[in-house]
Amino acid sequence: MHILTLGDEMLRQKAAPVAGLENGKAASCWDEQKWSQTAGDMLAALKSGKGIGFAGPQLGLMQRIFVTNIDGDIPRIFINPSIIETSQETAKAEEGCLSIPGIYADVIRPKTVKVQAWNEKGRPFTLEAGGIMARVILHEYDHLEGILFIDRLPEMKRQRILDKIARKAKK
Repeated sequence: MHILTLGDEMLRQKAAPVAGLENGKAASCWDEQKWSQTAGDMLAALKSGKGIGFAGPQLGLMQRIFVTNIDGDIPRIFINPSIIETSQETAKAEEGCLSIPGIYADVIRPKTVKVQAWNEKGRPFTLEAGGIMARVILHEYDHLEGILFIDRLPEMKRQRILDKIARKAKK
């Protein structure tokens, strides 16, 4: 699987919902085999990229799916996620992205998140998370909305990063 990088317009598009998941259950048209395979491919790409989260748009898959694989937790698949709640309390921590290789910056995000989604079997779940898991969920959810972590930075900081990337590209 080819990971899209900054500059590819697909990373700036909003992903479409995965069909077949309505009213809290999978419809008869749900293709469990397809989504299990897709999730497995995404987790493999995540592992090869040495990341902890990966969203469909980063692979050109313009569907609302992301995966996480954080040390100390099981690999998780989030299909058609909805952010239900975030804390007012925030935290600053360094983030990077497989689609913006070699670039890291401190990003302010809510400390906790509550998310509803479906797994690859078409089963709904709700997860409340804090710490690194909350950060990864919010980062990957942003990808589904066409938002990159650098968009969460102050304008001057973002521009310095974009200038740095442009200088590297010229070499």
